[in-house]
Parts: sequence; C-alpha cells; structure tokens
Amino acid sequence: MVSAFALTDVLVVGGGPSGLALASELARRGLGVRVVAPHAPQPFAPTYGAWLDELPAWAQACTAQVWTDVRAYTGSQPTPLLRPYALLDNTRLLDTLLERAGERLCWTQGKVTGAQQRGNLWQVHGEAGEEWTARLVVDASGHGGLLLPTPFEGGPALQTAYGVVAHFQRPPSPPGAMVWMDYRTPHLDPADVRAEPTFLYSMHLGGDRYFVQETSLIARPAPSREFMKARLYARLDALGTPPHDTESDEWVAFPMNAPAPIPGPVLAYGAAAGLVHPISGFQVAGALADAPRVAEAIAAALENGQDAAAAGWDALWPPERRAARGVHLLDLGALLELPGDRLGQFFAAFFRLPAAEWHAFLAPHTGVREMARSMLKVFAHAPNAVRLPLVRAALAHPGVSLSALKAAARMKAASASSHPALAAARHPEGMTKSDDASSVTGQREANSGDIDQQEVIEEGMQGAVGNVNAAGLAPGVDREEKLEELRENMAEVTGQK
Repeated sequence: MVSAFALTDVLVVGGGPSGLALASELARRGLGVRVVAPHAPQPFAPTYGAWLDELPAWAQACTAQVWTDVRAYTGSQPTPLLRPYALLDNTRLLDTLLERAGERLCWTQGKVTGAQQRGNLWQVHGEAGEEWTARLVVDASGHGGLLLPTPFEGGPALQTAYGVVAHFQRPPSPPGAMVWMDYRTPHLDPADVRAEPTFLYSMHLGGDRYFVQETSLIARPAPSREFMKARLYARLDALGTPPHDTESDEWVAFPMNAPAPIPGPVLAYGAAAGLVHPISGFQVAGALADAPRVAEAIAAALENGQDAAAAGWDALWPPERRAARGVHLLDLGALLELPGDRLGQFFAAFFRLPAAEWHAFLAPHTGVREMARSMLKVFAHAPNAVRLPLVRAALAHPGVSLSALKAAARMKAASASSHPALAAARHPEGMTKSDDASSVTGQREANSGDIDQQEVIEEGMQGAVGNVNAAGLAPGVDREEKLEELRENMAEVTGQK
C-alpha cells in the first residue's frame, strides 16, 4: 500500500463506485492513488442497476441478476423494452474494483474539508487535522460536489424515490419481470396525479421477494420521504398486495439539473462532475465505462509534466458533450413544466422512437444534432397538451437549444423524399444512478444548493422499438403536416404568425 505520509500522485475524495472506478484505473496505470472516504471499504449501500450491454465486460461479472423481460407502462398495456437489464452485486463490485487497483491504491478513512494548491502540489486537509499531499485532486464526493460545488440554476430539481425489499403473498408486478416505469394510477385522484406524478419501479428478485419503489421523476420542490412512502403503500394496497417481512428500505433524493461544469484546477468525477443524466438520472455504469479514458489522459499528462486536471476535464467533458447538456436541460425544463397527468403521454411518444434513437438520446455522448432530431420526433408523436410545454421550454432558453431544434427541423424539411441517415447509437456510459461519498439518508430543503442523500436506485424512462419510419413518424402520417403542426403550435405560444 502507499505510505500514509508519502506524496500521492492522485488523491480521490469519495469512496463511492464512481470515484473508486477512476482510482482503480489510475492505479492500474502505475500511479499512486489515495482514496479518502468517511468509512473503511464497505459494500455500496444503494440498489444499482444498468443495461447489461452498457457495463464494461469486467463489470458484467459483478451482476446479481439479469432480466430479459423488461417493460414499461405508460397506459394500460405494457411496452416491452427488449433489452437485458442487470442488478449489480455491490459486494462483488467493490471487491473487483479493489482487486483491479492492486497495491498502488491506499484507502484512508477521513473527511476532506478543503484543499490548497502550492506550486505543483496540492495540500488536502482532513476534518481531524490530517494533511495529505498529491499532484492531482479529484472530487468524487457525490451530488453537489465538495471541493468544486455545483451551481443549480433556479435551485436543484430533484428525483426522489422510496423503495423496499420485501416479501409479497401476491406479486406486486409480473413475476420474472423488471418493471422499469409504471405510470398507471387508477387508485389516485386525477388532481393528485396532475400535481404530484409518481411511478412504480419494480424488480422481481426471485420467489416471493421483490424490490418495489415509488419514484418522482423530477420536481422542484420535491416531495418528501413521508409522501413517497405513503404513495408506495397506497399503490400496494390498491393492488391488494401489502408487503410482509420487509428486509430493507431506501430513500433517495438527488439533483438532476447540473450544468456542464467549468473546468478548474480540481478535477471532478461522477455526480460531482455533473455526470448525472438530466433525463434518466443514471450515472454509475457510465462512470465505470468512462474511467479508463479519463485515467489514460491523466496518466499521460502527469508523465509529460502537463496539466493533469485540464487533461482529465478534456477527456470527461469534450465540447460536443457540453453542447448536448444544454439540450438535455431544455428537455428537463419541459418535464418540469409538463402537467403530471401528461407524463405518460410524453413517454408513450418517446417509446415510439426507434430503439437506436432512444438509446442514443439517453447516452451521455450523443451529439446535439441527433438529440434535437429525436426531440422533434417525440414532438411529432405527442398530443398538443404535451407539445406546448416542450415549445415553452425551448423558447425559455433560445440561446441554449432552440437553434439546435431549428437546425434539426431544417434538416428534416430539406427533402420531401430523403432523410439523412442517423448515426448508430453509442453507449459509452451506462444508465446507473450516481453515487455519494457520504451516503447520508434523507434530504435537505429542495431549494438548497447542497443536497445530501443516500446513494441512488436505478430508475429509467427508456422505450422499445417503435413502428416508425426514418423520420420517426408512424406509417401513413404525413411529415409535412406534422411540421406544419409544429409551426402552428410555435405561433400559438409566441403570438406570432
């Protein structure tokens, strides 16, 4: 192990899966790495899931269970998602990351309170008076950041969820299946759904054992733990299947609206680097996949006497990814404005995208043009009650994303008989949710810029192969008519003809 008093190449703040993934890859490249976390190595507490094909090959061996029957409900009938989904074995994941790191990783129990750069080195301070020296500091402390605080415009918009692992006399969801999103709420008053939309996320863990979770996709202000717990039990009571022999419960609350961070002398990673996907909330599998590329850039910079933080930022947040974040935040703003009883309709339209496109839309490295075209296709499928909030959100941020939408519209309208081929979907990042070094249960005020919570659970909002053509429209639908509807709706909102 690295000596407690030795100069460390890289000090990583945080012992969650994201920070440990980067630490492991740095150590594999011959660098001395110190991880500082509030606890000794211990299995990650939250429930982590991911699309199986988005996990690195080594991480696929760290799965506890894989489902091939994965479905969503945006109405009365299920939408098959047609893509294997995995539950991670957190003990095996921790052990594998530590084993991959080997002897060049030193785990130090402590709490970082600050860091100062002195010449080419960093002095990092601990709560108990410790001081560590490193050539590079990485903030992997979780949501909001510790050394590199995240600014949330208008305050953090949160995803919240309450879930339990329990036994059920009657299945709360189809046996053998993983239900990713179930927006059916016949047991609730429509006004309550409109004001506070939530959905069920459920994993069949075998026998009569299930993980069930009630999730608020995004809200500002966010519902409380008590509210979400009551929603879950109201749903289970309505289904006639109250849980018994509850093994554990989980509460998660984390911000979804982090902007692309401004690079600085401290490198951030994971949730602290704004890597939470603004639409799905996923992050951990992506951090596992990104770690080798970022570690390679850091190692090369340190070897060549270059700015390692700048190299890491360039690898983590290239210009195209930064531009795409603006479009994602536009979508997030639309979801915040959308009445709760319309979310099912929004995702029904989203699920009608070809599979490669919804995969790409939720992948963190997809380009702006591809994303904007997918947004227009969702717009074309959606009813007017869904379209208007989308347009309002675009008009509220014209400098960020409306130009991308217009460019995509021009691209679609350029030819009545041909459509540019879409690039194949890329999945450099998986769809697991983000991690936090402190794993603090509960949440602070929804409008606070500093959110503490447990590490998070996997939810999702993906779709299946849709019966659509190259423009994303159902067979027989006139493309020019849909474009004219878009123009009319834009005119209705802007007051311009």
